[in-house]
Amino acid sequence: MFTGIVEELGRVESREGQKLRLSCRTVLDDVVMGASIAVNGCCLTVVDWDADDGWWEADVTQESYDRTQLGDLQPGDPVNLERPVRLEDRLGGHLVQGHVDAVGEILEPAPDLKVKIPPELHRYVVEKGSITVDGISLTVVDPGAEGFTVAVIPHTADVTTLGSKGVGDRVNIEVDVMAKYAEKLLRGHTND
Repeated sequence: MFTGIVEELGRVESREGQKLRLSCRTVLDDVVMGASIAVNGCCLTVVDWDADDGWWEADVTQESYDRTQLGDLQPGDPVNLERPVRLEDRLGGHLVQGHVDAVGEILEPAPDLKVKIPPELHRYVVEKGSITVDGISLTVVDPGAEGFTVAVIPHTADVTTLGSKGVGDRVNIEVDVMAKYAEKLLRGHTND
């Protein structure tokens, strides 16, 4: 589980087949083999690292490349990084699994970020509800016909990839898991 509060802006060093290497510092402070780190909101597993040189590697399946925007990444691209939440931590964002539901498309850049999402996700997007864009916990301002709008504060734009994203860029979307559980529980009590 993650919070959607990005800890560090890392960079893609290389992508060779299923091996993705990322440069960073902060998220390596307490890294161990098999640790989880969210990359643009996608939970990946550490399989190798060098804290002194500031890099770590993950094996990324073709399924993950195909279902997220990780497949778009090229060496030098910035990425949002977050370690999993510990039970003793504050929950500054919302509960984020790191399991990307879909890839959205930016229609308007920050600060009034508008994102187009697949129609099947619209039912999970509500005004003032939580949503994750590239691993960043955000609050929905307006659930629109094509997707949603969120207000991105200058700090968030400066310390995440959202400040450099433009119209047409693809972003990873994770809807609030609580909405999906509520829907599943209620399905047994409705005629759907």
